[in-house]
Amino acid sequence: MSTLALSDSEMSPDGVQRTGASAILRHLDLLLLAAALPIFIAVDWPMLGYAVAAGAWIAQRLLHVFTNARTARSLAAGNRRDAFRTTAISGLARVWLVSVAALLVGLFAEREDGLAAALLVTALFTIQLATAALTHREQASA
Repeated sequence: MSTLALSDSEMSPDGVQRTGASAILRHLDLLLLAAALPIFIAVDWPMLGYAVAAGAWIAQRLLHVFTNARTARSLAAGNRRDAFRTTAISGLARVWLVSVAALLVGLFAEREDGLAAALLVTALFTIQLATAALTHREQASA
């Protein structure tokens, strides 16, 4: 387990101290992804669909981390246009990445694999959007 998961709080890039609950909220999608594995195994859902969805999801999360760092650097340098462009392109690219991955696995493997990947990705995006809204609201009130 990482030190991030063990710590009670963390410092955000904007210098605001975040509580452990906020850190858990920001990573709730990854917890759902981990919890989905035994469910996929128990109900005999297609593991290829899970694997593709998980790989695409982790790739888009890494892209999100990279682009957040670039956005923070752009804002620190006073380049708001580059920060906006990076955020916009990243958001679209991340959605396309996981959507195309689910589509391709459904086209080139079994349709059930694509459906399983699409359902898992939909649940993950729903959780990520909800937690992003909650953490944004928490940060705005702080």
